[in-house]
Amino acid sequence: PNFSFHHIVCRCPCCYVLSYLFPYFSPQSPVLRMAEGDTVYDFCWYTQMTSTDPETCFIASSSRDNPIHIWDAFSGNLQASFRPYNHLDELTPPHSLCFTPDGSQLFCGFDKMVRVFRTCRPGRECEQRPTAIKKQGQTGIISCIAFSPSVDVYACGSYAKTVGLYSQDDGSVLSVLQGHQGGVTHLLFSPDGNCLFTGGRKDPEILCWDLRQPGKVLFSMLRTVTTNQRMYFDAELYGRHLVSGNTEGQVSVWDTSLAPSDGPEPILEPVLKFQAQQDCINGVSFHPTLPLLATASGQRILPEPLDSSEEDDSDGVLMTCCHIHSENVLRLWWCGTSEELPPSTGEVVDITETTVR
Repeated sequence: PNFSFHHIVCRCPCCYVLSYLFPYFSPQSPVLRMAEGDTVYDFCWYTQMTSTDPETCFIASSSRDNPIHIWDAFSGNLQASFRPYNHLDELTPPHSLCFTPDGSQLFCGFDKMVRVFRTCRPGRECEQRPTAIKKQGQTGIISCIAFSPSVDVYACGSYAKTVGLYSQDDGSVLSVLQGHQGGVTHLLFSPDGNCLFTGGRKDPEILCWDLRQPGKVLFSMLRTVTTNQRMYFDAELYGRHLVSGNTEGQVSVWDTSLAPSDGPEPILEPVLKFQAQQDCINGVSFHPTLPLLATASGQRILPEPLDSSEEDDSDGVLMTCCHIHSENVLRLWWCGTSEELPPSTGEVVDITETTVR
């Protein structure tokens, strides 16, 4: 099928898109902001969220030295807290969060451990599911969790470069997959549950695992990842097209229905690759029902040493940020055809188009 990617930046009250394309346009402000106490480790939406039912509209977040917070997605108010403690009775925040498909439980990833809270019962009571016992099993920090859409199985990614498959009922390990070059930071099941896509930090591959034959990699998709950030990827509703950004500000689109290259390590080539932003694209997300794609850019950039020509005027300063050009921008892309573009409710600042055939 033919479809297009149009870059849309709207200047209307309902949008909170930030744009630095044109410096004379002031950036848009978020309509809602929830302030955590420290660095945010992870967040996730409630899986049964429906905008017409405000009681289901909330977000869970985890941050350093803080409990797990549940935020009202309409007002931004704190609704509840889950408090995980370690063996020394110290508050220990999780590194990853994921609600079960029915929304009844919240799974949280820790070092060699998954803790399970009942959504209806905030507090400290939880079930503990070790992922490694006496160095057997899946070691390392559980950095991401995802649930199969077809069977009662969940997957856990670890900074120890492994992916574990577990029974949702009791947490028993089904398989531990190895093959990544870096710590796994994102997981995504295919809509039919037969495949699992996994990607890691400082790892150039997104691997497609055949869950009908656990341990078999069907193909890999290459992207540039040179940082320790989480690098997200996403698939559209039917799972055919998978999208990811890279550290060079490019977006790649793969058609998973196509055959990969021949060889011992099959590689699926992208059907589209374009320059979307000027900094690392660490986040991509498809709208669940509309042909919209969101991309987010930004990364930690450290000061650089001064050049010898600049040291005379440095006044004792040895490091500088004057040559660093960072970008922290959220952009929306229309993925339909030009004729399908919706009427604008405000001023459209910029539209760029790239077509996939």
